[in-house]
Amino acid sequence: MLNKQNDTSTVPVDLIRVVAIISVILIHVTNLLDNPIGGSSTLRWWTIDIYQSLGRLGVPLFLMLTGILLLTPSKKDENITTFFKKRFTRIGLPFIFWSIVYFLWAYYAENQALTQDFIINGIFRGPYVSFWYIYMLLGLYFLTPLLRVMVTQFTDKHYKYFLCLWFSGFLLTPLIDIVSNGPNLVSECFFMIPLYVGYFVIGNYLTNVQIQRRTLTVLTILGIALTAIGTSIMSIFFEGGAIYFYHEYSSPTIILASLSLFLLLLSYKPKNNLQTQKPLWKQRLMHIISENTLAIYFLHIIVIYVLKNCVFFGFALTGNAINSIINIPLITALTIGICLIIIIPLKKIPGLKKLIG
Repeated sequence: MLNKQNDTSTVPVDLIRVVAIISVILIHVTNLLDNPIGGSSTLRWWTIDIYQSLGRLGVPLFLMLTGILLLTPSKKDENITTFFKKRFTRIGLPFIFWSIVYFLWAYYAENQALTQDFIINGIFRGPYVSFWYIYMLLGLYFLTPLLRVMVTQFTDKHYKYFLCLWFSGFLLTPLIDIVSNGPNLVSECFFMIPLYVGYFVIGNYLTNVQIQRRTLTVLTILGIALTAIGTSIMSIFFEGGAIYFYHEYSSPTIILASLSLFLLLLSYKPKNNLQTQKPLWKQRLMHIISENTLAIYFLHIIVIYVLKNCVFFGFALTGNAINSIINIPLITALTIGICLIIIIPLKKIPGLKKLIG
């Protein structure tokens, strides 16, 4: 087994969560406020492509951080019932609360009829597209008690084998499909490590990996650049969803960029302030965003929708009104700020804190 056990107290949780939620909102702002990549001017096309390539790193960062926090060896003996009670309080209650909010939003804001079919589809498919992440996370929670036992027995060689097998599957599968003119038994059945389980487990291993920051910075930039360039090349030869092959979380370039960025963020260890010192405003702000990440994740889609459909002083905050280079990060920051302005007061209302997340 690994000699070094994970010490989650040294993990910059706030930093990773803030970077991850900014990335997630960045891609949703790009998708919801700007037109699709196709049909845009060259500058705007590349702007959207690069921002989407950056935004795709958010989900892997969240998954790897969750893997560290939940798969740490110190928690392997936690009672399964206790584990699920904690997850229900932390994720389950907010999931139910925000699902109701989005059903009401669909009815009042989007004029959707709350029919039986609409509600049933909403329950099984999610009341809004962003809920896919919560469904996936719930699936990982069911596996966590088993994964905890597994990773405590992993040696460094086991982790490396796991990483190689996982990465090779996503690297080779599309190539095999191309050679064989479509899906086949090798690509569908041979590589059996699910994508999100891979991120979940590998995050736990990366706490024991040390690479120079300069190298990690180069690898992160390289991964993002290759993602954007690859998407550009794909748009020349393909149409529809195939264009976005390099934006998939299984893309080798996204895996390279997200793992490198995660290691880079891990290298920034939180500093222990003396009790007489107050944390810097940046640290306080980062902690506020971090502790409200779940609520921000649920609420931000509604905020973006409102910003998209409102005109402020005769000025619309859409990609057609402002240059996308400025517009996208501006709306991302504005979205986070508005979410906090709404969430923080609501959490002070008795009984709402656990429901909001």
